[in-house]
Amino acid sequence: MKVECGTDIGTVRQSNQDACACGALQENLVWGIVCDGMGGVSGGSVASSLALKSIRDELENLSEKANKPKDMRAFLNAAVQKANHAVYKTSVEMPELAGMGTTAVILVVDKHTLHTVHVGDSRAYLKSGDKLIKLTKDHSYVQSLVDLGQITQEEARVHPKRNIITRAIGVKDDVECDYSSHTIKEGDCVIACTDGLTNYVDDDTLSTYINDYKDGGLIQKLIDYAVEAGGADNISATVIFA
Repeated sequence: MKVECGTDIGTVRQSNQDACACGALQENLVWGIVCDGMGGVSGGSVASSLALKSIRDELENLSEKANKPKDMRAFLNAAVQKANHAVYKTSVEMPELAGMGTTAVILVVDKHTLHTVHVGDSRAYLKSGDKLIKLTKDHSYVQSLVDLGQITQEEARVHPKRNIITRAIGVKDDVECDYSSHTIKEGDCVIACTDGLTNYVDDDTLSTYINDYKDGGLIQKLIDYAVEAGGADNISATVIFA
């Protein structure tokens, strides 16, 4: 398996409030994380960095006994809760950071099983054969309107309130995350990314880029695409090729 990640400030923002990381614990056990912080000039970057470090520390200590899907769900949920505590505690202790928070997507591939956990509107996709499958549902205001049938998914992409999220790590003293697991096979690709990418890259474009850059460089090519399309937000992604 191959794993890579990358982040870019974009063309408009004065700071990068995204954070990402990836790694391989064993030949068939790899992980990736993306976070998109929020909370003023410095709060967002503090929140995403704190959450990333907390989750990364947990993943790097992943034990064999946690590798079964049933255990992995509990393990990843606990990792998110620990990150939430770290961010929330800091926001309480430092008034200038009050209200900060971050999205997160965690990918763990253990042999042929993909485990995905997310909070917020950063996303994960699985490319298997010709199919691109969206693995996450945005925790956002516009997604709630889509669920109610009030707007379409296409309208949600350009809605003026599309940046309002309904769940985030660190905003409250606890947080609910969503978990899913999927069987993957050799040749499949899993990608997690912040909305700085998905605001510009539609499903067809994403599928094309995955097909064209299987041998490496996918993340940088996607970042370049988003920057050239406007780059109005920070852009981050991590990808795992099975």
